[in-house]
Amino acid sequence: MSSATPTPAPRVRRLPLAGVLRLGRPSDIWYKSAFSVVVSVAPPNLTLLALGRLDLALYTMAGSLCAVYAHSRPYAARARVLALVVLGMVAGLAVSLVTASLTGSAIVLVTVGALLAAAQKTLCDATRVGPPGPIVLTFISSASLFAPQRLDQVPAHLALAVAAGGWAWLVGMAPWLLRPHGPERRATAQALNAAAGYAETDGTGDGATRARAAAAAAVQAAWQSLLTTGAPSARTRRALERLVVRAEVALAAPADTDPQRLRAFARDLVGAGPVPRTDTPEDDDELLGVEVELASPPPPLWQRLGPLAPLAVRTALGCALAGYASLALGIGRPYWALVTAASLYQANVALTWSRGVQRVVGNLVGVLLFAALAPLAHLGPAAVVLCCLALNFGAEALMTRNYWLGSVCVTPMALLITEFVGAQESAALITERVVDTVVGALVGFVAAVAVTNRRSRDRVEDALTAVERARERAARLLAAPAPQPAALESARRALAACLVDLRATVEAASGEWWGRALPHERVMWAERAGHRTLAATTRRRARHPDHRTRTEGVRR
Repeated sequence: MSSATPTPAPRVRRLPLAGVLRLGRPSDIWYKSAFSVVVSVAPPNLTLLALGRLDLALYTMAGSLCAVYAHSRPYAARARVLALVVLGMVAGLAVSLVTASLTGSAIVLVTVGALLAAAQKTLCDATRVGPPGPIVLTFISSASLFAPQRLDQVPAHLALAVAAGGWAWLVGMAPWLLRPHGPERRATAQALNAAAGYAETDGTGDGATRARAAAAAAVQAAWQSLLTTGAPSARTRRALERLVVRAEVALAAPADTDPQRLRAFARDLVGAGPVPRTDTPEDDDELLGVEVELASPPPPLWQRLGPLAPLAVRTALGCALAGYASLALGIGRPYWALVTAASLYQANVALTWSRGVQRVVGNLVGVLLFAALAPLAHLGPAAVVLCCLALNFGAEALMTRNYWLGSVCVTPMALLITEFVGAQESAALITERVVDTVVGALVGFVAAVAVTNRRSRDRVEDALTAVERARERAARLLAAPAPQPAALESARRALAACLVDLRATVEAASGEWWGRALPHERVMWAERAGHRTLAATTRRRARHPDHRTRTEGVRR
């Protein structure tokens, strides 16, 4: 019957205003990125200050700002991600510096900056690097395009970025010495708290569906964190996995779960004590399929890049047009408009609109803060460095509450960076920043509306198909009299991942301004059936606690 129904015409969805500027709760680890960036930026900048070469600070900051990345990842994964971020930062910087040394054409520079911004956005989204995502990379590469440069200076400037990036890597990894399992413990605690929130609804009521989706996403994030934990922490990982299993049991049977006990486990995890023990027997192996999942390779990068093509086109077009518009208005720093446009692009038009409002409000308040700080900064280079350090801390401390609040500190910091090469006229800087902010936001949003994501509905259909296939596989195994435990657990976890991906895909597609109506009824039934099957697999595992003899073939 549904196949005979004509496809509804595209409809225009309303863009949100309510709640766009509302402040949220700060991140549990806001202080980690805030202190890390200060510790990473301070030594290079203070060294350059002592040497009287603050004009080189842009290149050291390219490496130092990498310290804001990967704070939620386990240290084994963080080491890899930070290294890749540093390499990506240096690669973008190299392209910018070489381009700047070969041409003085502002049109060419803006075009290269827009292409770099699109590449950085696509790669960061495909590899899920962030927060803060590509915006720091884009700011450095775009600003470097308009820095005076000779080709023979490029190697030395890149060497400064590499050295500062190495220091940032050490800063990011340093907490491992004191709390080697901190990220995994936090991820598990978040899963337990989210599961407790769902259990408090008893699985019924208006908020149950949203609470279940949030808890499922938190549990999936905890599993992903644990799956990237290195081998030396296998014993701790095992104990944490058992706690995540408790969260999964709460999803399967919320009415029979004690939410206070889950929250007590979570409190113990965020503390400094040992990982709390569950009442599960030590020799019980309810973690089937983990070894299988560890051995499964992730999807190749090209598969993850394909769905991001519309976002890449939006970014390239919007950044280029914003930069060209700034040039047409005679602004001396068109990269500000380019970076403003790049900062807008999110998973859909509705989120892009919200980010645009936040960016404009934050920047306008930020220029007022710069006007207040400018007399202090003009006292000398040391004052500029200290102000930038304070603003770095403020940006990371406030960004998790709302993007606009963090932008209040980012804006004066970007303006003060221009003073590293010498004192600037504050009124001119403020005027150019305000104009570039408005131009970048307007042009960038128009590009987002113009480049429609026609594949958003198709991605929902693909996600639905994946959920239905994963559910059918799990249901077949449940129907078997004696299914292979590892296969059942692997199927269960695959279904959980597909359900989380479906919810994220539907929310992203729902925010597209122009788009076909989504199959919400089919999504609702798929999610309901999927969660029922997940609950059945959890109950099946609870009825068969002893799997030791049946999993010898899984472990090697």
